[in-house]
Amino acid sequence: MRRRVAFFMAALVSALVVVLGMGAGAAQADGESIFGFLFQTKKGERVAYEGVAITVKGPSGFSDKATSDKTGRWTVDVPGPATYTVSIDTKGLPKGVNLTDESKKSLKVPVLVDQDKPVLFPLGKSTRVIESKWSQAAQLIAEGFRFGLILALAAVGLSLIFGTTGLTNFAHGELVTIGALLTWWISTGNLPKILPDFGGFQFFPAAALALVICGLIGWANDAWLWAPLRRRGTGLIAAMIVSIGLGIFLRYFFLNLFTGNTRQFPDYQGAKGIDIGPISLAPVDYWSMAVAIVVLIATILALVRTRIGKATRAVADNPALAAASGIDVDRVIRVVWVAGAFLAGLAGVLLGLAQGITFKMGFQILLLIFAAVTLGGLGTAYGALVGSLVVGMFISVSTLWIPPELKNVGALGILIVILLVRPQGILGRAQRVG
Repeated sequence: MRRRVAFFMAALVSALVVVLGMGAGAAQADGESIFGFLFQTKKGERVAYEGVAITVKGPSGFSDKATSDKTGRWTVDVPGPATYTVSIDTKGLPKGVNLTDESKKSLKVPVLVDQDKPVLFPLGKSTRVIESKWSQAAQLIAEGFRFGLILALAAVGLSLIFGTTGLTNFAHGELVTIGALLTWWISTGNLPKILPDFGGFQFFPAAALALVICGLIGWANDAWLWAPLRRRGTGLIAAMIVSIGLGIFLRYFFLNLFTGNTRQFPDYQGAKGIDIGPISLAPVDYWSMAVAIVVLIATILALVRTRIGKATRAVADNPALAAASGIDVDRVIRVVWVAGAFLAGLAGVLLGLAQGITFKMGFQILLLIFAAVTLGGLGTAYGALVGSLVVGMFISVSTLWIPPELKNVGALGILIVILLVRPQGILGRAQRVG
């Protein structure tokens, strides 16, 4: 009896070993492969393409071919895990059937251990649109003009502040950021970590209220910081360092308050573009350019036609002589700070509409603002406007020839070239007083 039981157990164990060995052998035999299907869905029905050749090449000279069957499936067994080049012979496709992108005729495919790697060659009408250089240039000029107008709003404010006070304000970019963040907060009613949601407003009332607050921030900025420093006789270098510290503090205060996420204005997401010839821009881009043009024209007319504008130009030319002529220099500077903060805030709102809102959006364009002011001529609002348009359009159009990552470098390059020829800038004077 014991011998029978022992014999039975030995047979059972042997059978298990054989089964497990076969399973392991089968698993090992499976190995790695690359497969795919060639088909399209037309009018709700799947149409497979038979007889299309697929070539797979890999390391150590490996090369193999497969042909799609009646279901459109093809499979190539590969020798092991590696990166393979999978190519399709488009000549085997039926007439009128093409790849949606001809550049995807050959694909690099990594295969892992014991993996059956699927590969898809998308078939159908090509989605690639090849534009002429002239069409691309027209589109880029339009985008550059839009960006140049946004730069101009911020640059004119910075130029007015520099012209009347001599201050190189490195915190000006944060005034741009404040305008965008305030508008986003008021329009969404959501301020993280500080206040509960309150429902929010429509975009235009939110933007108007945010710009009023920006003006008040400009007033407070001068009244509580820069005016006391001027009365104490703080030098321009020391004041510039104070502005750098203020900019760093505000930037990371915004980061703590709003986090580092990129946000969009909820009223203007996913709008369809409007085509005007080769130019395609969203409706919000057209009316934002119109707003920027109207505000810039109004600012220039105010500087030329109004008493406060004439007083501003007098203070910019010679503060001591303006004071001796009866002009309240401190009042003029206060008005300039309010106007500069308003313009910077509006630039932030329009920049947020164009590319989204982040805590460092103003800092990211600060160097370009300085470039525009310097290029146009330090202390002149007209020069800041011209310099901004030159910088904005050059940045955009230069991407026809250089990688987009280097577009800002190109703008700074043209700044250097122009200043070598004309050190005072495009509209600056060779000698300045005050």
